[in-house]
Amino acid sequence: MLNPFYAAFLLAVEAQKVVELRLVRIAWGGAEAQAEMVSMVEEKVLAAMEATNTLMTGGSAGDVLARYRELVADNTRRLTA
Repeated sequence: MLNPFYAAFLLAVEAQKVVELRLVRIAWGGAEAQAEMVSMVEEKVLAAMEATNTLMTGGSAGDVLARYRELVADNTRRLTA
């Protein structure tokens, strides 16, 4: 397992790429932009609920960071496809 501070740093760097890709998609407008905006909100609510559940069932902050990094990687793959 990575040092939690290092994992948080990596998450911040990786998330910036997703922000960039999403902003480009939104800037193009149209139905894809609308779908991306809805997706962003849904993903954030679900991720927060999942993080809360992980912590309430005995998981660590490192577990939450690892899961967030997986979700960010999934978004990167989806947005660059």
